[in-house]
Amino acid sequence: MNHKQIEIQMDGQRLPGKAGERVQDLFKRYPPKTQGKVIAAKINQHLVSLDAQIHASCRVTPVTYSDREGTAVYRRTACLILYEAIEELYPDARVVVGQSLANGYYFDFIGERPVDKATLEEIDRRMRLIVSENRPFVKESLSIEEAREHFIAEGYEDKVTLLTTVRQTEVRLIGCGVFKDIQHGPVTPATGLIDKFELTLYPPGFVLRFPQPRNPDRIPGISPQPKLFGTYKETKEWNRILGAVNVGQLNEICLSNEIDELIKIAEGFHEKKIASIADLITERRDTVRLALIAGPSSSGKTTSTKRLMIQLRVNGLHPIMLSTDNYFLGREQTPRGDDGKPDFESLSAVDVPLFNQQMLELMQGKAVATPVYNFHTGTRDERTVPLQLGPNDILLVEGIHGLNPKLTASVPAEQKLKIYISALTQLCLDDHNRIMTTDVRLLRRIVRDRKFRGYSAAHTLKVWPSVQRGEERNIFPFQEEADVMFNSTLVYEPAVLRMYAERFLLEVATDDESFGEAYRLLHFLRMFVPVFADEVPHTSILREFIGGSTFEY
Repeated sequence: MNHKQIEIQMDGQRLPGKAGERVQDLFKRYPPKTQGKVIAAKINQHLVSLDAQIHASCRVTPVTYSDREGTAVYRRTACLILYEAIEELYPDARVVVGQSLANGYYFDFIGERPVDKATLEEIDRRMRLIVSENRPFVKESLSIEEAREHFIAEGYEDKVTLLTTVRQTEVRLIGCGVFKDIQHGPVTPATGLIDKFELTLYPPGFVLRFPQPRNPDRIPGISPQPKLFGTYKETKEWNRILGAVNVGQLNEICLSNEIDELIKIAEGFHEKKIASIADLITERRDTVRLALIAGPSSSGKTTSTKRLMIQLRVNGLHPIMLSTDNYFLGREQTPRGDDGKPDFESLSAVDVPLFNQQMLELMQGKAVATPVYNFHTGTRDERTVPLQLGPNDILLVEGIHGLNPKLTASVPAEQKLKIYISALTQLCLDDHNRIMTTDVRLLRRIVRDRKFRGYSAAHTLKVWPSVQRGEERNIFPFQEEADVMFNSTLVYEPAVLRMYAERFLLEVATDDESFGEAYRLLHFLRMFVPVFADEVPHTSILREFIGGSTFEY
């Protein structure tokens, strides 16, 4: 059979190719120059499996585990191996994926008995057997009706419900044995590439753990995260009460016109939680004078803080806001990042000694002259702002370093309360497919940047990896330092964000370097029945990103 000659651009070279050739065969003829094990590829900007065919002249980019897309492919494949192992060993058990935890994914194991060490060791052995057999992943295209019938027969009501609102002629299933799942993204061609993972008990379930992207040969030690895990469980319970544990259930609620009620209850959960934080501060008013509020980008810190201020005033306290931004060092003293630009996210960019001194003096009832930073000149203004705390005053400090002990090392622990705010979605596509917690924050930022800051979706997607690196250095390591956590995600918000983000993501050009990520997010959003923002309260955290808030930003 004759194959049309095509041209492949790869590693800065123009290489001869044949139409219909698979990516993995191309890589055998022309080994990629990239470092690390290649587990996927991009054709132009589309992420594909290594067994994908190349049909026309294009640009091919190897993807390794260290790449963000490669990490996702590896983890998705490992999960399919886990599900296959459990299906073979415990066909009557039900496994439900949960949140990202301890450099892996948490799972609930619902069977005749709780999962124990012996059970987990047996699952681990079967997974490693499946890997050693290097089983190929078999893909099968079925009509929506056929797929629904298959999942009805298998008892997967969650997948049946998800497919109810899918408006396409067919769906692709994938598996490496008896278990078949809806394919939500590329996987490795066979199981043999998934050679590093660990199963760790994390009662009442377990965690499937992976190597770090920056060090693919090592799985880091596990550190308990009881506060974060407790927040996850609380949110999962909220979703259960709302009857929206997965996307299929949420879509059913949207189509049954019950979404208005769900929005009211979801917002009620938020208000109740914020009020409970205000009550905690009020209970400790004799000692607590400083509340530190931290969280990653687009977590809704600003609106959460403003709503907390209202609840504190309801309790008879007088909250005063103070920003750590005014304590920045002069630009010439600001540390440089890897790109050579000023790294304003580093704690070293803050005048920590001055901040500590003034916080301690304020706690002692003294008057201080707080600085004012001029971002245009990159220096502090000569003018200052006088501040002294009265009997009913509570100082609120919002900033990314709020949980870092060094920021307030001089302030006695009993005089401060640390609050961590983040959008930690617990909504899943179905029992076996999770939604990345960062996706909700990314969609929030895309909408806000495009509507209010003049940045395109392509720009936001380009800078997002840098934003995440800063969070991994400056915020996430200190999560467990928090005294209280607030999950700002709203179970219904992807359905509302779709109304805005879909339009903005379609503006990303097909030849843009961020098109692949835009395409992935578009595919994700189209799983949701869209919801108009009319019923979203004007005090909602979501309004910080879509507009129409009663608060000023």
